[in-house]
Amino acid sequence: MSVRNVVRRVRAAVARPSVRRPEVARPSEVPPAAVISYSPRLDGDPDPGEVVWTWVPYEDDPRQGKDRPVLVIGREGDRLVALALSSKDHPDRPEYIELGRGPWDREQRISYVKLDRVLRIDPDAMRREGAVIERKRFDRVVQRLAELQRRH
Repeated sequence: MSVRNVVRRVRAAVARPSVRRPEVARPSEVPPAAVISYSPRLDGDPDPGEVVWTWVPYEDDPRQGKDRPVLVIGREGDRLVALALSSKDHPDRPEYIELGRGPWDREQRISYVKLDRVLRIDPDAMRREGAVIERKRFDRVVQRLAELQRRH
């Protein structure tokens, strides 16, 4: 198979026209319809309390993005509410909170949750499950998100 054909197939797989792209909101814009819950079930479907992989748009150009892990924190209608993870530490930025290490990162790096961008994601856009996080870590993230919302 030629490189051109491989690139074409990858682009087609990433585009997935039947799947809606994630919508991004600031914490202060999260509507009250979003139901935050901890209800993980390792059944192949993404659930709140799980780290899963999906396409996440870049902040500076939402038409572009990359596949990355997100922490699902709730539901809003037929969409999942999630927060992107990063392996980069931002100690001077309160909108990041340490999540810790987990099986979603092959290199076992410490992950950080980015609290200032709330994603609404079509469950069909999730690529694969990463792991269930412990209730204690989930609650700490949700508490910090609520604090950030109150400040805005």
